[in-house]
Amino acid sequence: MSEQRQTGPSFGPPPNLEDIAEMAERALQALPERLTRHVDNVGISVEDMPDDDTLDELEIDSGWDLTGLYRGTPLPERSVSDPVRQPDLIVLYRQPILLEWIETGEDLFRLVRNVVVHEMAHHFGFSDAAIEAIEREMD
Repeated sequence: MSEQRQTGPSFGPPPNLEDIAEMAERALQALPERLTRHVDNVGISVEDMPDDDTLDELEIDSGWDLTGLYRGTPLPERSVSDPVRQPDLIVLYRQPILLEWIETGEDLFRLVRNVVVHEMAHHFGFSDAAIEAIEREMD
C-alpha cells in the first residue's frame, strides 16, 4: 500500500489589481445612500505601490505605510465659482493592503472597504469619529 504524503493547504495567487478594484467598487456601492448620491464624480484606481513623488509630497518614508489616497478637493472646500476641475480620485495601493491583510488577518473585503470609506471621508471632510460611525453602520 502506498503512503500518501500530506502537503500543506493549497493557496491560489494573491488578489491582483482587478480583484482589488472590484472589491473597491463593491465597497463604494455599499456606502449608505445618503453618501453615495454625492460620489458620482469620484473615480477609483488601484496601483501596486505609491510612487516616490506621492511619498515625497505626503512626507511618508515607506510606501508600505500608505494603503490609500484621496486626490481631489473636499466638498466643504468647494465653491460654485471654482474653475472646472478634474474628477476626484481614490487610489488604493494593492501591495500595502495585502501586507496589512497578512499582518492583521482582517477579512480582505472589509479591509478594502475600510480604506475606501476612509479615503471617501476625505472627500466629505469627515472627522475620524464620523468615519468610524460609517464603518460600524456598514458592518
